[in-house]
Amino acid sequence: MIDLYFWPTPNGYKITMMLEELGLEYKVVPVNIGKGDQFRPEFLKISPNNKMPAMTDSDGPGGKPISIFESGAILIYLAEKHGRFMPAEPRGRYNVIEWLMFQMGTVGPMLGQAHHFRRYAPEKLQYAIDRYTNEASRIYNVIDRRLAEGEYLAGDYSIADMAVYPWLVPHTMQGQNLDEYSNLKRWYDAIRSRPATQRGFAVMADVVERMRAQAQERQQPHDQESWNNLFGKKQFEKR
Repeated sequence: MIDLYFWPTPNGYKITMMLEELGLEYKVVPVNIGKGDQFRPEFLKISPNNKMPAMTDSDGPGGKPISIFESGAILIYLAEKHGRFMPAEPRGRYNVIEWLMFQMGTVGPMLGQAHHFRRYAPEKLQYAIDRYTNEASRIYNVIDRRLAEGEYLAGDYSIADMAVYPWLVPHTMQGQNLDEYSNLKRWYDAIRSRPATQRGFAVMADVVERMRAQAQERQQPHDQESWNNLFGKKQFEKR
């Protein structure tokens, strides 16, 4: 049985998409990052970097339980265990891995900065807004050029596509218009239409709607508690 430690964020949706594509049974263990669940000692034993998602699999290698943190590592583990969404032959395998690493090292961190400075930062710093909006545009162009060469990022549909897609869902928060990237938009629409994608994004949809309503009511994305847990002093405490 798989326990998925999850909160509805782009990194979390990577894993629900994959689990749904594989048709696996899994239990969602909510990790409310706004309330500070990621700092609980029992979670830190699984994810020492206090980030979600994380996963435990009672049927790990040799039939023994295993716990894994970092979304890219989880995707690789699931792909290798079930023999899907990543080729076994070396050239195809490393093609998938390099685009997965592109997501882990560039897409997520840089688009996350665009989110932060465009929407969450208490001060509107124009230099930071321009820097990360421009970087988002550059990243979208990299993806668009790649998708001019093929239907998906690394041959057939793979964990690389599942990793990148959730980070492009909030494209308006990054100052991007998908109509400006014709190849990317074709790819984006194809992935969005997949039943497993829709099921993956339906996980905890009620929580997403509630958080959105609360943010609109207070006219800001976060209350003080969640701000401290996500971006403030709580995040930087020594543990």
